[in-house]
Amino acid sequence: MSIVKQIGTSIIVFCLATCTTVADRSPETNALLAALKSLSGQYILLGHQDATAYGVDWSAEPNKADVKSTTGAYPAVYGWDVGHLEIGKPANLDNVSFNLMRTRIIEAYSRGGINTISWHTTNPTNGQSAWDTTRNSVKEILPGGKHHDTYNNYLSRLAAFFKTLKTDDGTAIPIIFRPFHEHTGSWFWWGEAFCSPQEYVALWQYTVHYLRNKNGLKNLLFAYSSSTIESEAHYLARYPGDDYVDIMGFDDYCTGDEAAYVKRMANSLRVLTKVAKERDKAAAVTETGYEQIPNANWFTQVLYPAIKDYPVVWILLWRNAINRPNHYYVPYPAHPAADDFREFYRLPIICFEDGLAPFDIYQPTKP
Repeated sequence: MSIVKQIGTSIIVFCLATCTTVADRSPETNALLAALKSLSGQYILLGHQDATAYGVDWSAEPNKADVKSTTGAYPAVYGWDVGHLEIGKPANLDNVSFNLMRTRIIEAYSRGGINTISWHTTNPTNGQSAWDTTRNSVKEILPGGKHHDTYNNYLSRLAAFFKTLKTDDGTAIPIIFRPFHEHTGSWFWWGEAFCSPQEYVALWQYTVHYLRNKNGLKNLLFAYSSSTIESEAHYLARYPGDDYVDIMGFDDYCTGDEAAYVKRMANSLRVLTKVAKERDKAAAVTETGYEQIPNANWFTQVLYPAIKDYPVVWILLWRNAINRPNHYYVPYPAHPAADDFREFYRLPIICFEDGLAPFDIYQPTKP
């Protein structure tokens, strides 16, 4: 039997075993998913990667975030990454210790914030980075592949960490997990040039099955996140199926040509919000931003007009790196765009963490 046929069989088996019901998620996780769908079209939540782990000229300080220092409020959505967890390192690829990450995730949840985790995972076939584009890596880590056991070890470490994300009373903190992102590009080992659509779908479904069914993780929502959306057909070519996806999104950045960015965003958002509505999924811009923010009015005059008419429930700005002085996406207080960012914060449909309080997003609905 060929690998493709084996993969096809695996997909059928996993679908039968993994079809999602309300019982597959904790009450708090179901409440979060319902809140995301309810808020969509009414508010757009502001997110920031590694917001409370470090920022411009600071690291690991308590009660600090560049978003908060500039606007007075924390972001509503906190982005994290667990790359390097799978190989047993104490800190991720951006030098955030997993102990600190756990603490900050718990703190964000206790304030009513939302946590989403991406995974720039090491290539299981050779131990190189996520950007190592060795061909056939996906095929070799699927069931029957020669590196399948290594991938299972990766997932075991991931599951063990997710199980530690809980409050003092034992409540598992809902996490939006966003693996294998930007897969419609070809810069990661899981990118479209390096695996077939069937192999990508099999990898996604196997990962969900391992975490949700084998390890009993009921606090996970899964986000399917491409790079810039070229067309509906291209976006859905590797879609794992409705039982394996809770949020649909894409990543796109402004890289200098603001008009081109707005045009790309419009096309991506049209497709995204259409297919998400058809599948009853929440939609999000899972990564965006403008490095160094050279336009002092970018947030209100470029970003806001680009997103305001589309029912996306959050946008996540990328990180303010302490170890790369020119790599930041949120204004710090002295930045020329700080005033504009504060104006962006005050826009009626834009919601930071302080705006989430009235919605009680983790409170399960009483029957």
